[in-house]
Amino acid sequence: MSAPVFLAEGASLGDYGIGSVFVLDGAEGRHAGVVQRRGPGERIDVVDGAGLRLEGVVESVDDGHVHLRVRGVVAEEPPVPVVTLVQALAKGDRDEQAIEAATETGVDAVVPWQAERSIVVWRGPRAAKSQAKWVATVRAAAKQARRARVPEVAEPVTTRQLAARVRDVAGAGGVVAVLHEEATTPLRSVPLPRVGAPAEAPAGASAGASPAPELLVVVGPEGGISAAEVDALTAAGAVTARLGPHVMRTSTAGPVAVAMLNERLGRWS
Repeated sequence: MSAPVFLAEGASLGDYGIGSVFVLDGAEGRHAGVVQRRGPGERIDVVDGAGLRLEGVVESVDDGHVHLRVRGVVAEEPPVPVVTLVQALAKGDRDEQAIEAATETGVDAVVPWQAERSIVVWRGPRAAKSQAKWVATVRAAAKQARRARVPEVAEPVTTRQLAARVRDVAGAGGVVAVLHEEATTPLRSVPLPRVGAPAEAPAGASAGASPAPELLVVVGPEGGISAAEVDALTAAGAVTARLGPHVMRTSTAGPVAVAMLNERLGRWS
């Protein structure tokens, strides 16, 4: 059985090697030592959310401070390509259900999208509060899935902003798939980004190392993606794709698509 995962808070895990002692404190330390009652001899992993993992064994617990003897240090390579879920805002917490399950199936980043038919609207103070809730949801799901990397939650985008991002991703050698029930191309047939191929930098981009190619999956709200939005996104370089013969809820489509793509990318091998 894999060890439970806890997130380091404000600590640089790169300073710890095999044989050293890491002290898990703060909210995570209290959760491990007080709530879950982790004790001496138990396996625990501590991750930094950016790919670094300390594997260790609890030596002692003192008032919410868990002392962990490091038995292994694992540094994961950054994901290539980056798999990003653009999830339209949806009512009834269906959007949160989508990003939770997508995190468990291996998404690398999520983008909230204020789609034309989104009933939920992020505006003013609600926007910051709602985005913080998404961050907490993704963080908890990453721990549940024993992941060393916590997916990034981007700022919410409008359709115009999303079209601009699609244009940038396509121009840099990435791929954008818009899930649509009327599409004729199956998602399994959508070309994947060519990893390692030289990409043409978007206009106005500064010279330097090229970022990892991105694979964007766009999921609409309960009412679907409007024709105008499909036109705007495909004009920017996206392709439409379907998952299969059945129409899925907005909370289901994204996680299923992420799972299919990660299987194609060999990440589930």
